Amino acid sequence: MKKNIGVVMGGYSSEYQISLKSGDVVCKHLNPEKYNIFRLHILKDKWIYVSEEGKETLINKGDFTLSIDEETIHFDCIFNAIHGTPGEDGFLQGYLELLNIPHTSCPMYQAALTFNKRDCLAALKPFGIKCATSYYLNKGQNIDTSDIIAKVGLPCFVKANKAGSSFGVSKVNTKEDLLPAIEDSFKEDDELIIESFLDGTEVSVGVITYKGDINVLPITEIVTENDFFDYEAKYLGKSQEITPARINGEMAQKVSSVAKKVYEILKMKGFSRSEYIFVDNEPYLLEVNTVPGLTTESILPQQATKAGISLNELFENAIEEALR
Repeated sequence: MKKNIGVVMGGYSSEYQISLKSGDVVCKHLNPEKYNIFRLHILKDKWIYVSEEGKETLINKGDFTLSIDEETIHFDCIFNAIHGTPGEDGFLQGYLELLNIPHTSCPMYQAALTFNKRDCLAALKPFGIKCATSYYLNKGQNIDTSDIIAKVGLPCFVKANKAGSSFGVSKVNTKEDLLPAIEDSFKEDDELIIESFLDGTEVSVGVITYKGDINVLPITEIVTENDFFDYEAKYLGKSQEITPARINGEMAQKVSSVAKKVYEILKMKGFSRSEYIFVDNEPYLLEVNTVPGLTTESILPQQATKAGISLNELFENAIEEALR
């Protein structure tokens, strides 16, 4: 008997359009002979199932079911393709876990922790994970630019603490540019993390649970035409994503080991993609993503393909792991 699989996409953040693309790719690559596939749009103003014909059916938020032609559809598993809130920050995970509905992403606590850059880095530092020097700032707090620069130096990065796809991120080269960058980041979140600039090779490392085992995927090197790996570089072709990365064997072993260690320390499940910059041949962690982009151009699917894992296998494995 075919399983009912709901693919959730959209979300409430600036990343919702990217999420819709990821969700569509997942739906396209799941086997319709094996699964009944439902496109579920989780949006601020409505939660709906969108049929192939474009017909919309409201989702029952009380038990996350659908009523179609007088039949109630219960989901055997939810494939989570929502980048940002509520799919990457723990809200959706907690909701589904209360309803005992399996889902493909990590558990609620891990999602909330990794989505909060400040808390995630603070949790990992005691385990010896290297990170940039950082300064925390909350909306409404007194802003002392001299104090910030004394701590992190220039250039530095101003980042929205809870946001993805490089929304609310700026590279600051002068003291005069710091305050405007802070104001811009506060448009995305009321908490900021300001980090020292790390000059080195940037790589992205995918770690997944595949057929019951933790697998580190081939490493991707990020080479951007812009000042850093911003939204344009990620989604508008202003970067090269080279897999496997052009780094030596020792560097590859180090960053793979750290990425797997991070996955294990955090007790992760499902997909993860973490970003690192090498400084003096040592990998420094930037952030951890638990619902990475899943389009054919996205980094983690590229890495899986290099590892000999097709998108069909990648997505179906995520469902089978969740059902297990």
